[in-house]
Amino acid sequence: MKQIIKYRLARFAQDQSGATLVELAILIPTLLLLVMGAIEFGRFGYNEAMAQKATELAARTAAVRPAVCDDVPETFGPVTDTTGEPPRFGTLCRAGNVCATPGSGEFTCTLAESNASADEIWQTIAPLLPRGLERGNIQMRYTHDDRLGFLGGPYTPIVTAELVQFDFQFITPLGLLANLATFGDDSAIANTIRFPNMSASLPGEDLGQGPGL
Repeated sequence: MKQIIKYRLARFAQDQSGATLVELAILIPTLLLLVMGAIEFGRFGYNEAMAQKATELAARTAAVRPAVCDDVPETFGPVTDTTGEPPRFGTLCRAGNVCATPGSGEFTCTLAESNASADEIWQTIAPLLPRGLERGNIQMRYTHDDRLGFLGGPYTPIVTAELVQFDFQFITPLGLLANLATFGDDSAIANTIRFPNMSASLPGEDLGQGPGL
């Protein structure tokens, strides 16, 4: 009887018939993580390229439309601290001490503003943006530049469209797969990643109802 028990124990110790299944169970999460990771980061790169195109399109549209932000002036006004004869209307701002700087020289807001320009820009770029990105993630900035425009002419600042503060959502459970592949390390991969901020700038043309694109 002892011989039989020893024989069966020895045979059991040498039996590797289930080893492949165990190894496969260990490797599957890692393989899936690599495959899904390649898909997700390829998707991330595509969305990044399309979002950059969207910011360029937003800046181009904003450059020929009334300002999205409040209080942006419509025309270049004269400086008030001139000495001697005041500059004549039509004088180029780059001549120096000609055109007044409105406010702080910069106006910032987002496409969450409720006006025709904000609505048009959003409708133009929304199909190019990642899923889940909202109007508040697109910031518009109008920056005064003394090299542009002329006294009494349409106000033409530098117009900047910027994508900010957006978390890109993976559609596959990378966090869960990473957790399995690393044997329970919850900090391995989150299921979101911060999308890079990106911007595009153009000199304003007339901030009016021009022909657009």
